[in-house]
Amino acid sequence: MDKPSTCTYCTLAEARIFDETTLSIAFKDVFPVSSGHTLIIPRRHVESYFELTNQEREDMLILMTRVKDKLKEELNPNGFNIGINEGFAAGQTVSHVSMHLIPRFKGDVTEPRGGIRWIFPDKAVFWNAPPPAPPAA
Repeated sequence: MDKPSTCTYCTLAEARIFDETTLSIAFKDVFPVSSGHTLIIPRRHVESYFELTNQEREDMLILMTRVKDKLKEELNPNGFNIGINEGFAAGQTVSHVSMHLIPRFKGDVTEPRGGIRWIFPDKAVFWNAPPPAPPAA
């Protein structure tokens, strides 16, 4: 598939590349949510994670692990969030699949428990709630 000239990721400047493999590219997010926030994308223009080949998915994971090691050495974060925004309703703003690797640091938020559940704040705090009732038979 040809790379569309309108895709921000397909037209990424070489200088922005943080690390790369044959099938994937990693670069720092222009609007980072934390220091070191990095995106991992396939070189091939693909909108959905579910349209990737198994080889592309595996390659992205290998590159993500390599980038995690570099960020761990460079920034010494206490943890990471890993995420993919799949579709407009889930927050995807560029029509090219991207995996977010977000370094997390102790104290960067008041309450880190719940992680990505905070996209729905009323559902983020679940650890004090009683367990749901089992479904009726």
